[in-house]
Amino acid sequence: MDERQQELWDRIEGVRPTMMTTVEQDGTLRARPMWTQGDSFDGSLWFFTADDAPKAEELERNPHVCLAYGKPDDDLFVSVSGRASVVNDRGKIDELWNKFAEAWFPEGKDDPHLALIRVDVEQAQYWEDRKPKLLQFAEVAAALITRTPPKSGDEKKLDF
Repeated sequence: MDERQQELWDRIEGVRPTMMTTVEQDGTLRARPMWTQGDSFDGSLWFFTADDAPKAEELERNPHVCLAYGKPDDDLFVSVSGRASVVNDRGKIDELWNKFAEAWFPEGKDDPHLALIRVDVEQAQYWEDRKPKLLQFAEVAAALITRTPPKSGDEKKLDF
C-alpha cells in the first residue's frame, strides 16, 4: 500500500458505511447507503450488491461514482471519486464474505444474483479537525469577534 492509499484507508477503515452516488438514466444523481468491505485498500474499494439491482444498470451506463464517508463525532469527512463496475468474482466474494453480507443475501455466497461493486479510486479529499471540541468552539467564537473565518482543521486532496 503506497502512502496515499494508506492515508485514505486510515480515514475510512473505521467508518465503513458510505453514501454511494450514481448517475441515473436521466442524469439525476442518486445516493444510497453501502458498506465498505475488506481489510485493506489497494486502490479499489469493494461493496456487495445484487447484479439485478438498479445501481448495477446505472453503473453500466455511467461508471462514475462518488462515495461520501462521514464521522461527525470525530470531525472527519471524506469524499472519494472513481469508476465503478459490477464484477462476478467468486474468489473475491469468498474473500470478503461476512455475517453482514449474509444478512442481505440469505441464500449465501451461492445466491445467483450476488455480485460485487469495485470502485477504482481516482481521487479523494478529506476534511478533518483533530483539535479538542473546546478549542474548536473557541476558534469559532474568536472568528465571530474578529470577523475572519476560523481554521477548521486539515483539508487534503489525494490523486490516485
